[in-house]
Amino acid sequence: MSFVATKKLTAFDWVNYSLLVFISLVCIFPFIYVFSVSFTDPEVYVPLKFYFFPDQWSLAAYKYLLSTNSFLNSLQNTVFITLIGTVLNIIVSFTFAYALTKKTMPGRNIMLSAVIFTLVFNAGIVPGYILIKQLGLINSLWSLIWPSLTNAWSLIVIKSFFESLPAELEDSAKIDGCSDLGVFLKIVLPLSMPAVAAFTLFFAVSYWNTYFNALIYLSDSKKWTLQVLIKTLVIDSDSNGVGQAGAGGDARAVPQETIRMASIMLAMVPILLVYPFLQKHFAKGVMLGSVKG
Repeated sequence: MSFVATKKLTAFDWVNYSLLVFISLVCIFPFIYVFSVSFTDPEVYVPLKFYFFPDQWSLAAYKYLLSTNSFLNSLQNTVFITLIGTVLNIIVSFTFAYALTKKTMPGRNIMLSAVIFTLVFNAGIVPGYILIKQLGLINSLWSLIWPSLTNAWSLIVIKSFFESLPAELEDSAKIDGCSDLGVFLKIVLPLSMPAVAAFTLFFAVSYWNTYFNALIYLSDSKKWTLQVLIKTLVIDSDSNGVGQAGAGGDARAVPQETIRMASIMLAMVPILLVYPFLQKHFAKGVMLGSVKG
């Protein structure tokens, strides 16, 4: 019979665990409040009251939001820039980073120096706005996509990941008659799925949370992203910012606070649902056993 020795908790351990539990509760309580208020029936809602669970469940706030043209337009705009922007970001970042790993590529050192330069120095807001204006992208959703197709940090990280892949895999593929594009698509990219999944999540979250650039480049409220509309609801305390409701929607029957909390929930849920599907790809165990000596 074997006995497993258990470590006796010290006073420091109790203080440490208690502090961690307290910090966790402080972080969780706002989410509980937002969730509960958003599902609280307008008829029983009491302002400034903390809700662990709704006294009476209702989807009135969600029905109102999803019946307004402004909210649906902002949701559509956000989904568009997130899907298109993420796909283009992945294509540009991974192809560019793969090219930078080839020492025989003409102009490689110049391009790599330019990438590192942008990592250290930033042109600023005014030159960026002038560039977008001269390109004719003001009040266009593409103004939120084209300037952000890649960034220096992502390129350097992806480049380092590609350089960690065994060169023997590419050499063997080329011996079998595979072209450079074929090597990238059939060998390198499948082995890079952990990096693809991780950066897909990074890019998607970045586009989904687009706020500052949208605030600068988009003056037409019909082109607003979801985050700009939520700012109007939460910060400016203007529930009329969602516009007129469709059939069956009545803003007067729904408290402003429940509308705000419902909008926050609708902005959080999509990313929370995507994350579990990409989490399993974060481990780099896909490379184990790919090369045998």
